[in-house]
Amino acid sequence: MRIAILGKPFTEEFAPFIQNLFDELVHRRSDVLVVEHFKSFLTNTINLPTGIQTFSRGDKLTGVDVVLSIGGDGTLLDTVTYVGAQQIPILGINTGRLGFLATIAHDSIGLALDALYKGHYTLDDRALIRVDSDQDIFNGINFGLNEFSLQKRDTSAMIVVHTYIDGEYLNSYWADGLVVATPTGSTGYSLSCGGPLVLPQTNNFVISPVCPHNLNVRPMIVSDRSVISFEVEGRSSSYLATLDSRSVPVDMSVQIAIRRESFNARLVKLHHVNFLSTLRSKLNWGLDRRNIAIQ
Repeated sequence: MRIAILGKPFTEEFAPFIQNLFDELVHRRSDVLVVEHFKSFLTNTINLPTGIQTFSRGDKLTGVDVVLSIGGDGTLLDTVTYVGAQQIPILGINTGRLGFLATIAHDSIGLALDALYKGHYTLDDRALIRVDSDQDIFNGINFGLNEFSLQKRDTSAMIVVHTYIDGEYLNSYWADGLVVATPTGSTGYSLSCGGPLVLPQTNNFVISPVCPHNLNVRPMIVSDRSVISFEVEGRSSSYLATLDSRSVPVDMSVQIAIRRESFNARLVKLHHVNFLSTLRSKLNWGLDRRNIAIQ
């Protein structure tokens, strides 16, 4: 099996588990590639096997069967941008905090690899959000797994986001910003803005205002077949556009629209892990002592 590995620096406590990961891959005679910047960190942290190849952003991951993301959810979001339209399956190993997307605990790496090699998994296709603009604001990587947002800058006054769906006027949001989330992103920033939880298989976007200066504005679910466009105004000359964890200042004159990307992110789902169980275990959704006997 040919495996590519991306990751972020981890603390010393995780080093033995990552060492075991590479030892197991060698034992299974895997062909391993490691992203260049992560290999530099690993070289000073564990004993890497000889002959490890490297790759960089933009490289074609020819023949790669699966990509391992070592870190937290942010690392997995970054991994999606490396894979892009190649749609190579991604398995997230959590060395971060919450691990909502990177669901494999560090002490379960061996079991996860065993399931991977035996084929005891399914693939979970997740919709991506695409940003189109009259200026390249995200350096050519204009898609993300979680959400796109428009936000005021620093301590500036609120902004007004005039919003249109398929060219028809929806609303003018007087707020600190506006979030458009995918079903996957409904458990993130959108949730903290009062947005609903949406099952990953649904074909929707969630539009959630950030701190709206209006009592009768609420989050809204729209079809992901829609094109959502924006006109932004405010006292400042610019605002922040954010795509997952990437944030850039944008001039008020820039035209922006979002739609569903033509390809998906393909996540490896082991049979003992599902979205609803992750909701309960990671976000304490529906936590009630009376439900313990039911689970």
